[in-house]
Amino acid sequence: MSDEICFADATELAERIRTRVLSPVEVMRAHLDRIEAVNPKINAVVTLADNALDQARAAEDAVIRGEIRGPLHGVPFTAKDCFDSAGVKTTRGSLIFSDLVPRIDATAVRRLKEAGGILLGKTNLPEFGLRAETSNRVFGRTVNPWHLERTSGGSSGGEAAAISAGLSPLGIGTDLGGSNRLPSHYCGIVGFKPTHGRIPLTGSWPELMCRHMHVGPICRTVRDAALALSVLSGPDSHDPYAVSRPVRQPEELEGGLSGVRVGFFRQGPFTPVAQEIQGAVAHAASVMEASGCTVEPVEFDWQDRLAIDVCMDMVVAEGAHYLQPFIEGREDKLSASIRGLLDLPTPGLEDFLVSMDKRDLLSRDMARFFSQHDLLLCPTAPNTAHGHEAANLIIDGHETGVGHAANITATFGLTGLPALSVPFGTSQEGLPIGVQVVARHYDEVTLFGAAMALEKAGTPSHPPI
Repeated sequence: MSDEICFADATELAERIRTRVLSPVEVMRAHLDRIEAVNPKINAVVTLADNALDQARAAEDAVIRGEIRGPLHGVPFTAKDCFDSAGVKTTRGSLIFSDLVPRIDATAVRRLKEAGGILLGKTNLPEFGLRAETSNRVFGRTVNPWHLERTSGGSSGGEAAAISAGLSPLGIGTDLGGSNRLPSHYCGIVGFKPTHGRIPLTGSWPELMCRHMHVGPICRTVRDAALALSVLSGPDSHDPYAVSRPVRQPEELEGGLSGVRVGFFRQGPFTPVAQEIQGAVAHAASVMEASGCTVEPVEFDWQDRLAIDVCMDMVVAEGAHYLQPFIEGREDKLSASIRGLLDLPTPGLEDFLVSMDKRDLLSRDMARFFSQHDLLLCPTAPNTAHGHEAANLIIDGHETGVGHAANITATFGLTGLPALSVPFGTSQEGLPIGVQVVARHYDEVTLFGAAMALEKAGTPSHPPI
């Protein structure tokens, strides 16, 4: 029964709680027991909320009284340790903040609670969320539940590993270069980055590159991503980038996928991409065509403006300036990765402006694409989960820098487009493969519809842990 609970999605758990098939206390205890049994092997959950079980008892009493607080009533959730959480330690993966206990919740945490969710705990991240390997000097490394010698990705690697291993049914992370989608691809779950501005960034840290940063859910199913978006979206009077736009649910997609225009690439400008991943994208394209979509291959000429290079130029230029007040005099507490980042030569004004121009060119390319298509289908990443601390990737015999892993996801972080990684097969090594679906701004409903079709065609599985 415990595994049945821990690998159910949040939507199912909420329904079973509403109909009194399960109690919030049963659900919470199942997840706490799972954390006790599995977390020591993967180190995904780093802090538990002391009052989680008490909150579950209160939710159970409310059910008995016939009071359902919201669509996530009694459902546990976790949050990446960069989100402020009232009364629960929030370290931001740094010795500098190792004793920080916020007084108020981040907007995303608060909204999940207002929907009836119960904060179960916080999940691991690299220091300040500025690395693609989830490891820090406070809690150590998070590993991939599918293969303990492989990365869970970053920077939301703790969240992805927790959801994948059944420690939590729903979580929230942040994403720019791919921090939700890459770990979800590596760990075999759904990672979603909504349109920029859909979900307020208030209370997530660092407040760096906010014009490109996103908050989004990490979850077990596409329907959970849609449910979470409906709960989390909308302005909060604090985040100047947060927008007020209606959120449509997948069942509102009139006519289903009939006539939806899909462009896809298996490799495109991101060579090399593993043949197994290219095959998964080709299979996904055939599934979408069978679902009524009009599908065609497309090409982009992005060799001179690969997004991860643009993204890193901006982070290096802005990061040192932003972080200086927090780290001054405490440099000895920093991880080697952050020290290395801050030691990189700061791009000059001309180099920074060139990066901004490249970002704008990517946005124009995508605007042209979406004038003729409704969706883009492509790999989430060119590789499956690699070894820890890898400096280079070997993809089908071709060697490339490890940053290449984020080239595809970073494109849609910089352009602010909604993008979702959905699990769609496994490699010969038994590692998860995700494919990525991208839509025009604010058209998450079409994206969800396509991702659900792919999800239905896939074979759900859980890590062997």
